[in-house]
Amino acid sequence: MEATTQQRIETFEFRKEIEIAASIEDAFEALLEEVGPGAQTPDGTKMSMKLDPWPGGRWYRDLGNNSGHLWGIVQSIKPPTLLELYGQFMMSYAASNHAQYRLKADGEGTRLTFVHTATVLLLPAHRDGMPEGWGYWLDRIRTTAERKRS
Repeated sequence: MEATTQQRIETFEFRKEIEIAASIEDAFEALLEEVGPGAQTPDGTKMSMKLDPWPGGRWYRDLGNNSGHLWGIVQSIKPPTLLELYGQFMMSYAASNHAQYRLKADGEGTRLTFVHTATVLLLPAHRDGMPEGWGYWLDRIRTTAERKRS
């Protein structure tokens, strides 16, 4: 008989709000760029992400030669105010994730509210690394949008 270990299903939530000194249109365009082809890891490694920006569109990592990883599906998209994604994300195990990017014009700038929720057999390395990873991506969205404004 093979030995098994018990794993616990956990819930996870990460929330962050950032101010972007750019129009809501530039901020939304930067969002699509940074979760898609501009995505990179905190060490600068390009991720080769693709995003089909329509309801039911795929969000995936394209490794070439018909290989890669499906990260999620576009659940909702309402340019320039909302993008919602759901799926496995970066996890190669049982996971249900939902990410919501909500943008709101705020004077001459934009407020971006990000929420990631998950129900998952969560590995500690993923749980502990997510705030840094999501924070890094959000900072890149801000930088990209503000660069467009200049």
